[in-house]
Amino acid sequence: MELYPLKFTPILKEKVWGGQRLRSIYGKHQGHLQNIGESWEISGYEGCVSVVSNGYLAGNQLDELIEVYMGELVGDSVYDRFGLEFPLLFKLIDADENLSIQVHPNDEVAGAYNAMGKTEMWVVLHAEPGAKIVAGFKKQTDKSALARSVENGGLCDFLCDIEVHAGDVIFVPAGRIHSICKGVMVAEIQQNSDLTFRLYDYDRIDATGKKRDLHVEQALEAIDYAATPNPVTHPDEKMNGATNLVQCSYFTTNMICFNRTIQRDYALLDSFVTYICTEGAFEVETRGGKALVNKGESVLIPNSLEQVTLRPKQRVARLIETYVN
Repeated sequence: MELYPLKFTPILKEKVWGGQRLRSIYGKHQGHLQNIGESWEISGYEGCVSVVSNGYLAGNQLDELIEVYMGELVGDSVYDRFGLEFPLLFKLIDADENLSIQVHPNDEVAGAYNAMGKTEMWVVLHAEPGAKIVAGFKKQTDKSALARSVENGGLCDFLCDIEVHAGDVIFVPAGRIHSICKGVMVAEIQQNSDLTFRLYDYDRIDATGKKRDLHVEQALEAIDYAATPNPVTHPDEKMNGATNLVQCSYFTTNMICFNRTIQRDYALLDSFVTYICTEGAFEVETRGGKALVNKGESVLIPNSLEQVTLRPKQRVARLIETYVN
């Protein structure tokens, strides 16, 4: 049977820094969870693999589908490069408190841990007045100076903290020290990795009454110590068209805002495509079938479905489109 637009059951993660906005704004909830920090929307990460929620493939895991459909699902070039591993991870993140000051390693460093590196990007969905993110260093530094700052409590003096607003875009390449701060909610597109090295966690206590582990030595080996130009952009959107947000060797991400029916042609693209609906609702139609995607929901378009029709179901729909180059 023909593949079709695939929706998945979100995987919700309770976090010590999580809040209520994923529940109140996007309707994400799961009985016993209180402070939901993350909703893993589409994931092939081991132990947290997404399960299809719609159509005749409902109940199947994403990795099982890749094994059966291979390039028809993810694209031949993606399958040749990554095999059965889905290469990206899509999340919604709600920071009711500051996340730890942390860094993700690049592919080379992560290889020592039998993992992928973690380059990522954020699209700010909501920001309380004055809310900030941390991304990079004010000026170039070095390993010894940073190590001393961690020991004497002066780490934050080195860091760029930047006020953000809804619609801002932040690219966070592997090696860049960073944090999402209190009052910010983002959509995150990243490599399929959960390898994180924490340098500072505000001495807070987790649900078991213990401080969370730090990974200072590993972080010092993974960090890019260069000064960081302001990483925050706010692209001007095109109505009824695509606006590029980020293009890197791991993914290309665009914002699509539309108030009428539009077409997307992926005939020249050898990759799956994902949509995250950030405003309104829309119907996606392909030769394999249709799906209704509401605010806060995500959908995967298999590589075999080259022609896609998008219809807004409210006055305006807005989505984040991502694929592998």
